[in-house]
Amino acid sequence: ASALDSRTGREVLLGMLGPLAAAVGAWVLMERTYRRNPERLTGVMATAFFGKLMFFGAYVAVMLRVASLRPVPFVASFTRYFIGLHVIEALCLRRLFAAPTPQAGPAAPSR
Repeated sequence: ASALDSRTGREVLLGMLGPLAAAVGAWVLMERTYRRNPERLTGVMATAFFGKLMFFGAYVAVMLRVASLRPVPFVASFTRYFIGLHVIEALCLRRLFAAPTPQAGPAAPSR
């Protein structure tokens, strides 16, 4: 953003902030839920999905209508960060699921 003119830089920055805030919030929520009660994670993820859907719709509408950002730089930045952060989120979930379940105790001896 610093390599661009100030108006475009602002639009690129604002295109990044919405997806970043949603990704950080969802990740903290999912990791805490998984550590406390892994069985609840699917429900929490579904709820987070609908919350993000509403948040992103409102965020884009406010940025384009109220803040009067130019659509092309804002939407291009928003889209790139949205996709990139969701890929990172998926990779982090994969790593989380590969770790031992926090509430799993020692395995029972087989007979």
